[in-house]
Amino acid sequence: MPGPLEGIKVLELAQIIAGPFCGTALADLGADVVKLESPQGDASRRIGQFAPGESKAFHGLNRGKRGMVVDLSSAQGQAVAHRLIPQFDVFVTNVRPGVAERIAMDYDTLIRLRPDLIYLEVTGYGTRGPSADRAGSDVVVQAYSGLLAGDMKVDERGAPEPITASAPSDYVAALGGAMGVCAALFHRQRTGEGQRIATTLLGAGLALQTPWAGDLPVSDAILIEPLRRMMSEMREDGSSYAEMIEARRSRPNQGKAFRIYYSGYPVKDGAIILGALTPQNRDQIRAVLEITDDPTDNDDFNAIGPDADAIVARVEEQIRSTLANGTMEEWMARLDAAGAPASPVNWLEDMVNDPQVVAMNLMPTIDHPLSGPERQVGSLVQMSKTTTGSDRASPPLDADTDAILLEHGFTDEQIASLRQSGAVGASPGS
Repeated sequence: MPGPLEGIKVLELAQIIAGPFCGTALADLGADVVKLESPQGDASRRIGQFAPGESKAFHGLNRGKRGMVVDLSSAQGQAVAHRLIPQFDVFVTNVRPGVAERIAMDYDTLIRLRPDLIYLEVTGYGTRGPSADRAGSDVVVQAYSGLLAGDMKVDERGAPEPITASAPSDYVAALGGAMGVCAALFHRQRTGEGQRIATTLLGAGLALQTPWAGDLPVSDAILIEPLRRMMSEMREDGSSYAEMIEARRSRPNQGKAFRIYYSGYPVKDGAIILGALTPQNRDQIRAVLEITDDPTDNDDFNAIGPDADAIVARVEEQIRSTLANGTMEEWMARLDAAGAPASPVNWLEDMVNDPQVVAMNLMPTIDHPLSGPERQVGSLVQMSKTTTGSDRASPPLDADTDAILLEHGFTDEQIASLRQSGAVGASPGS
C-alpha cells in the first residue's frame, strides 16, 4: 500500500538532527525526500564515523531519503537548486540565520519559482525578536528555555549538566515541523495556497515543560514569585550555580509527594522506575510494597505544609529500603501482577533485541549499500489503511545526484559540465 504522502516531493537542506529528522518523518509517511548536501556532506556523517563519511547517527537520521550534492555557495549550484524547486511541493531547512538569504534559498526567492511551495524553516529562536539572529543548538536552547535548570543536575565541578542522552528540543521541533507540513498540504489541497511554516527549538523546549510553564497568578503568587525573588537575590549575591540549584531543591514543593511514586530506585541487580500518575496507581504500588501509613493522598495532606517534607522523606525511605531487598525480575513480576506502572531501567544497547521492540517491529532491518543490513529505529506512526516507514537506507554522499538531475530534466552533458565546474558532486576525499 502507498504511504499517505505518496506523490509529495520534499527537498531538504538540513543537517544534524532537527531538519533531517523532520525529513525522515515525512519519508516514513510516503513522501519522496531528496536531501541536498554540500560537497563536504552533512556534519553528522562524521559524528562517530565508522567509515569515511558514514556514521550510525547519519544513518538513523537520514533513512528513507535520496541524496544529492550541490554547492549552493556558487551561482551555478544555486541555479541547479532553483531549477529543481518548481517540481517539489515542500522545502525543509534548518540552516543558520542569514544563510538561506546568502545562498538564495530563502522563502521570498523560492516562492517566485513555485508560488504554492510549502517552506518549513527550523530555527533556534525564531525569525523575529532580540535572539532571532543567534545561533542555536539543542543544548544551548535547553539552557535558554529553562529545561536544563529544571532538570536540576549538576556535575562534580558544580557546572550544569545537560540532557545528553537525547536532543529533546531538536526532536520535538522536527515532529512539530512534520505536523505543520502535513497541515499545510491539507490547506493547499483545499485552497491552492502554499505557505511558510516555522518551528523553533525554543518553542519545543517550552512545549516540553507545558505543565509547569506559563503564568497562573492565582497559584504562582504563592509558589513561583517567592522562588523567583530568591533566585534573583542569590544571583545578585554572587551565588554559584550549584548553590542556586540546591536552594531550588530545598524549597517547599507541592510535587514532592507525587515524585516518590514517579521516580527511580535501586534494586539488587540494577534499578527500576515507578511511574504512578493517579491515586489508584499509587495504591497499587503501596499494596505491592506493603506500605500502610502513607497519608500523601489524603484530602487533608498539605503538600507544602511544615510537616510535608518529613512525611515524604519517611515514605520515600520506606520505598527505597523495601525495593533494595529484591531483584528487578522479582519486583517487576509483583508490580505487573498488580497493574502498577513500572519498568526495569534498561540499557539502550539491549533494546534492539527486546521482545516488545521485536514484536512491534520498532527497529526494522534496512540494507545499506555500503554497510549491509542494520537494525534502525523505524516509523513513529503505524496506520491501518496506509503504509508507513521506509526500507530505503540513508544515502551515501553524492549517491543519487546524477539520477535526480536526469529525472528533473538535466542532460548527461549538462551534468558532466556541472560536475567539472564543482557546482554539483562531492569534494575529493569527502
